Amino acid sequence: MLLFSFLALTLQAQIYDPVTWNFKYEKKGDNIYELIFAATIENGSHIYSMDIPEGGPIPTSILIDSLSGYSIDGKPYEVTKPEEVFDDAFGFKIKIFNDKAEFRQRIIGKSPSFTVKGEVDFMSCNKSTCSPPKEVVFEIPIGSGKKNTTLSTGNKIVNSDTNIPKRGILSFFLASFLLGLLGVITPCVYPMIPMTVAFFTRGSENRSKAIINAFIFGLSIVVIYTSPGIIISLTGAGAGFANALSTHWIPNTIFFMLFVLFAISFFGAFEMVLPNKWANSADSKVDRGGLLAAFFMALTTVIVSFSCTGPIVGGLLVEAARGDVLRPTIGMFAFGLAFALPFTLFALFPALLSKLPKSGGWLNSIKVVLGFLMLAFSMKFLMTIDSVYSLGLLSRELFLSVWIVLFTLLGLYLMGKIKFAHDSDLKHIGPLRLFLIIAVFSFVFYLIPGLFGAPLKGIAAFIPPQETSWFTRGSDTPEKNASALEGAQSKNKSILCSEPKYRDLFKMPLGLQGYFDLDQGLACAREQGKPTLIDFKGHACANCKVMESRVWSDPEVLKILNEDFVIISLYVDDRTDLPENEWFVSSLDGKVKKTIGKQNEDLEITRYSTNALPLYVISDYDGNAVIKPMPANLKTEDYKNWLNDGIKSFNSGNK
Repeated sequence: MLLFSFLALTLQAQIYDPVTWNFKYEKKGDNIYELIFAATIENGSHIYSMDIPEGGPIPTSILIDSLSGYSIDGKPYEVTKPEEVFDDAFGFKIKIFNDKAEFRQRIIGKSPSFTVKGEVDFMSCNKSTCSPPKEVVFEIPIGSGKKNTTLSTGNKIVNSDTNIPKRGILSFFLASFLLGLLGVITPCVYPMIPMTVAFFTRGSENRSKAIINAFIFGLSIVVIYTSPGIIISLTGAGAGFANALSTHWIPNTIFFMLFVLFAISFFGAFEMVLPNKWANSADSKVDRGGLLAAFFMALTTVIVSFSCTGPIVGGLLVEAARGDVLRPTIGMFAFGLAFALPFTLFALFPALLSKLPKSGGWLNSIKVVLGFLMLAFSMKFLMTIDSVYSLGLLSRELFLSVWIVLFTLLGLYLMGKIKFAHDSDLKHIGPLRLFLIIAVFSFVFYLIPGLFGAPLKGIAAFIPPQETSWFTRGSDTPEKNASALEGAQSKNKSILCSEPKYRDLFKMPLGLQGYFDLDQGLACAREQGKPTLIDFKGHACANCKVMESRVWSDPEVLKILNEDFVIISLYVDDRTDLPENEWFVSSLDGKVKKTIGKQNEDLEITRYSTNALPLYVISDYDGNAVIKPMPANLKTEDYKNWLNDGIKSFNSGNK
């Protein structure tokens, strides 16, 4: 009821939305066009110039997608002359636009007709209030005979013949729901489904109690996912709340111990029960500890999933941190509902497993197999602690050695060579068990080359990166990497301009060289006349590892990265403390940022309006994106084209 009451109140709130945008173009010559971005501003309100001093409000910016039908010529510029006023809130002069503002961007067409797509980002204010930063998506058809487009800040169509979809609350709900379903099949989440079934198998002989537990489990997931959006909006906890929860050593230690305890329980050492004082407070119709156990299992599932669902959830939390309460709350609710649905459906039917023998036999075998899997996945939490806090204790080889031992023991168990206390005698091996044995030992043989430097791309999201390998430690030069980098040093003799800051803490993947500090990397880019590739990543970011192992490792992509860019890797979840003279107060939430990760996260949010991981930004010497940033994209050809388009855009803007 609290959630729905909160939503009802936010629906009644007045929306400050004083700007209407009109998008059109003018032909300036053969295949030369100027895009026109015209803002009409209500009396008493204003928007900000593209040129805003550091530490000021959100400037107006224009991002244009790089598509095949055209190329971008130069940078967007202001036609309307801004008014310069002294802003009491910031304590210095700021350029603003009242009533009207016009911006332009020159492009060169490559075909008779095409459509230019992109977005305008800006903030509007009056004397008493400011809107959260807004993003207006536009499509400008050129050469097709279609009319121009007029949009308000909420992407509501005022006058358009371009069939731009109206992105209302219902469509946003449905989109978030689909993203929730997508999150279930990510590599961090999918293995949790059989563990959930095993959890509800215990004590599921009473059908009504099993159904209650299953629904409590599903409802808990929805509540857990919806709560951060509301809490952050009301308390100003910041967009990094979910990331902090999934990377801090305390919750990771708790969940490591929890997985180990569950595994030992499934091996038959003891039964997992909650304390009596917890059970007494639970519903009388639920077995001892049932309600709280279901909730705690839901919390475990959500926390484990953050490594893969973070880019989706992070975007919604950024909106909440900036004051847009309704949409992120609905989005988080829809995401949680979809995410909980498959787990709940599986949990509703634990009787399918309880029909098996109650002791020994297949039921106990299933529990033992799940026990081995829990031990294997418990290593993920140790890996997160080790990488986020730069401890350097859990190498890739040590991690793989533990997995090889665990899965070898699992294979021997399935063959009947190892028996636990409650196991029945294995008289023969059936077809299903045989296929499982083949699969397990095949996986073991797949893991073994990883001890000697093999990339193991198929499981890159689960294991430590190759930089932690004994074979690559202390060796981060391209000569020792793949053949794609051979000769790169001879072409680019000065890969680095200076000794990278934080080199003792971080390593570049795949033998690449680069920086871990934005200012240092930008200075080197200016010195070498190259664009920068800013890589926002995280130690615990599964998608970051997958991108590096599957996309960056492509010989052509690797060659482009090494020869044509200055790479700047910024870890947003690193917890290394900085000296006090390097702290700063965030303009986003007013909090002091004291660690490397907090400062990098603040940079990503304030400059690029997201904390999604990974995020790749091709920028000029000042860190301004020259084309639209790229999130995770496993299509190697798309990523390569994006890199090449970024180079062209950078070169055209620096002629």
